[in-house]
Amino acid sequence: MHIFPFFIRKCYNKFGDLMKQIYNDIKNACTDKTKIVVVSKKRSLEEIMDYYNAGVRDFGENRADDLIKKAQALPKDIRWHFIGHLQRNKVSKVLPYVSLIHSVESLELLKVLDKEAQKLNRTIPVLIQFNIAEESTKTGRSLEEAFLFVKEALSYEHVDVQGIMTMGPHVEDKDEIEKVFHQAFELLQMLANTYGSDHFNELSMGMSSDWQIALKQGSTLLRIGTILFED
Repeated sequence: MHIFPFFIRKCYNKFGDLMKQIYNDIKNACTDKTKIVVVSKKRSLEEIMDYYNAGVRDFGENRADDLIKKAQALPKDIRWHFIGHLQRNKVSKVLPYVSLIHSVESLELLKVLDKEAQKLNRTIPVLIQFNIAEESTKTGRSLEEAFLFVKEALSYEHVDVQGIMTMGPHVEDKDEIEKVFHQAFELLQMLANTYGSDHFNELSMGMSSDWQIALKQGSTLLRIGTILFED
């Protein structure tokens, strides 16, 4: 543990308490169907342990190498969520540690996931990523591809499709963000009606800037990072 001068420790502890209060405020706003994934990318082991010691078990990383290093160093009961673009050559390395992959958006990735999960004798839970906002800077399937892609995804024995993930548009207009999140919720309902709610009961959407809108539109997994840490 680092030894800080008293006045620095005092300010640090106050800031830590503020961050935890923000977390608790978000948690209290959630229903029992919604889980907060603390996005710990670029955060230190100490920062993660601060939330772990407060009872948090779900953390999200967007780089395979970082997730592996942290998973090896931190308590084994942490549930690691992979929330970024997963390269196919990293799948075999990340699978022993990850609890849920939020960002499956290609058939090529599905094939590798199925193959590597079979080697580990496990079934890997995943979410299908959709680019509902149709922004060129984001990855994900289009709405038009949804049913054909999902049908293919459900054919893999060692991949367990549990729902979908999307990101809100990078705009200030809250109505536009809400529109995208509502489309995601409607898509989840249509997929559940078609393929069964066993596969489609998770909706990962909402981050630090738009979590309240996502929660209103039925998010079950909020990916919160920036507002929970000191930058």
